[in-house]
Amino acid sequence: MFHKEGYSTILIGTFLLASLSAALWFFVPELEWLKISVTVICLFFWIIILQFFRNPARNLPKIDNNTVYAPADGKVVVIEENHETEILGEKYIQISIFMSPLNVHVNRHPISGKISYYRYHPGKFLMAWNPKSSTENERTTVLYELENGKKVLLRQVAGFLARRIICYAKEGLVAKQGEEVGFIRFGSRVDVYVPLDSEIKTKIGEISVGNKTVLAILK
Repeated sequence: MFHKEGYSTILIGTFLLASLSAALWFFVPELEWLKISVTVICLFFWIIILQFFRNPARNLPKIDNNTVYAPADGKVVVIEENHETEILGEKYIQISIFMSPLNVHVNRHPISGKISYYRYHPGKFLMAWNPKSSTENERTTVLYELENGKKVLLRQVAGFLARRIICYAKEGLVAKQGEEVGFIRFGSRVDVYVPLDSEIKTKIGEISVGNKTVLAILK
């Protein structure tokens, strides 16, 4: 199953790679080694394109609005207290997940709640693990307000290779835990901010799985 954001790329990539390989077999019949080599390379890039836009079904273990699930596949690279200045204006615990080009790049709502704030910010394309990327890179910010008054913030951050962030969030919508919130092309990062009294259930270096890995329990 592939993500809708990749349909055009898959179609164009398949056409171009197949055309290149077919042209060599038709116009250069005598160079067997070249035809085989180029065909193998084209097949390799075609598989890379397909795996990047894959969208596996991910059902939540259980729907629980005290549980903050990982919004993305990747590696947990940051767990720290951070003064979030864009909208929260106070210290929260920041949990950051780095997504390599090999990870599934679908992003999902980590919690259910009303989206009270959404902003897209153009910016730089620093390496995703650079601490300044959270405030200087191209990014989106989504703030969830829960029925109990708690707030959880999600931030999609473009990386060095990422050149397009897609976010479906809109202010006033009620997000449902586990449903898609967006997609980021190529290597990038997702930050989740949870209240200071949350029980952190992940650790640095853990390989997260979207909709499966528990990042925190809200108190």
